[in-house]
Amino acid sequence: MKATAKSENCFETDASRYAAYLETPMGRLRADLVFANLQELLPSWRDLSSLRALDLGCGTGATAARLARLGIQVTLLDSSTAMLARAQRTVDEAGLRVNITLKLGDAARLDGIFPPASFDLIVCHNLLEFADEPAAVLRAAARLMRDSSSLLSVFVRNQAGEILKAALQTGDLAAAEQAMTADWGEESLYGGKVRLFTPLALESLLHEASLTSKAQRGVRVVADYLPVKISPSVDYDRIFAFEHRLGQRREFFGVARYLHCLASLSTPASKEGA
Repeated sequence: MKATAKSENCFETDASRYAAYLETPMGRLRADLVFANLQELLPSWRDLSSLRALDLGCGTGATAARLARLGIQVTLLDSSTAMLARAQRTVDEAGLRVNITLKLGDAARLDGIFPPASFDLIVCHNLLEFADEPAAVLRAAARLMRDSSSLLSVFVRNQAGEILKAALQTGDLAAAEQAMTADWGEESLYGGKVRLFTPLALESLLHEASLTSKAQRGVRVVADYLPVKISPSVDYDRIFAFEHRLGQRREFFGVARYLHCLASLSTPASKEGA
């Protein structure tokens, strides 16, 4: 991925910090909920072994490894050599070399890397927050989708989640008020800024890239604000099940910490009616 300079440098020099975060209860919950959403919407009428997937900004390779275990052929792309090395370790440890290919490259410049209409599934998780031009990433991804049955999985940080976190978790009303109009939030893992999205802004970006949202899910609706008597580790399964149900309800999509959209290429009819 092409990220802001500070974030790109941190991902390059300290990939282990992100890998460690994914092992925490909140990191696991985020990843498990997103994959559960994705798996539910995979084309069930196809033989999964015939599908080709692209993981943009693949990070540690955890999502790609899950897809590969289903029999899907997965290509991992990242602009960070350190993250690709971490992903390679994930692949090797899982024994998935046959189903996985790793490439170094920029998610906003995919035309020179892959031919058009190459993939049935494209994963774009936690990438647009750090991209210089999110719209360019989505346009490039759309060109690589094979046909109208192909899926693009987009996962981004929600502006409303920043508001609720400041108000409910830290009790900082000033920060909560500022977040109401903020385009950028604080990136707590590495420091620096991270781009924020609203449901409307994300929908607009998808539309501009000739994509139509097929499903919307909220991720981590209440988990960040649970009282201390509920342990994220001990009560993990119960929290996951509850969050999974909440995330599927439309009224909770807009207030979750993260927005997850599954989109397909717009048909001429859907473009006219949009």
